Amino acid sequence: MARIIGVNIPDEKRIDIGLTYIYGVGPSLAKKILEGSNISSGKKVKDLTKEDINVLKEYIEKNYKVEGDLRRDIMVNIKRLKDINSWRGQRHAKKLPVRGQTTRINSRTARGNVRRTVGSGRKGAPAPK
Repeated sequence: MARIIGVNIPDEKRIDIGLTYIYGVGPSLAKKILEGSNISSGKKVKDLTKEDINVLKEYIEKNYKVEGDLRRDIMVNIKRLKDINSWRGQRHAKKLPVRGQTTRINSRTARGNVRRTVGSGRKGAPAPK
C-alpha cells in the first residue's frame, strides 16, 4: 500500500481513484493533481515508483489543504459561527440542518433517527382466547 500524507491507498485501485481516499480530494481535484505532477491517471497504485509517490506528496502539500489542516480549518470556521451566535452557528450547536432543509419530516439523520409517528389512537381488538 502506498502511503500519501498519512493515508494508505489500496494497491489495486487506479491512482486517480486512490487519491480520493485522502480527505479533501475528490475526483476532479485528483485529476488536477495528476496533471500537475505529470503522472498518468491510468496507472495502478502498485505500479507507482517511490519517485512518483514523493512527487505526489510534495505537489499536494505545496498546493492544497488536505487531511488534518482542512479538518482543523473547518472546525475553526464552525466554532467562529457558534461564537458570533449567527443563525448557522446556532443550527450547528443544536445539531440541526444548517442550509435551509426542512426538519418537519426529512431530517432523520440530523435529529438522531427519531421516529415519532402516531397511529390512530385506537387500540386493536383483543386477540381471541
